[in-house]
Amino acid sequence: VTFMFEKQGVIIIEKEDTDEDQLMEDALEAGATDFLTDEEDIFEIRTEPNDVGVIRDELGEKGYNIISSEAAYIPSTYTRLESQDDMKKMAKMIEMFEENDDVQNIYHNWENEDEYEED
Repeated sequence: VTFMFEKQGVIIIEKEDTDEDQLMEDALEAGATDFLTDEEDIFEIRTEPNDVGVIRDELGEKGYNIISSEAAYIPSTYTRLESQDDMKKMAKMIEMFEENDDVQNIYHNWENEDEYEED
């Protein structure tokens, strides 16, 4: 199912005490392809997969607090699960994959994962 995902570099930077406009300018100058601010406490910068290390290092040298950086598979489309039963099944499946020693990474397109409430 890799056709449903696009490999991109993802750099996560802490928002606290960070000037958003300056970070956006610095990231784009360094070669970033996208800048996302949807989250409350982080900025997410997207790059070409092979550029993530260079851009991370350049932003780190400028003093930004980098939480993580990696090449990841980003979904082309997202699926919203409406029923708690479907959410429970999806959460259980993800948990089973996480517990499997043979599984290195899990990528999914579950849009509203944060709305799931465990029983």
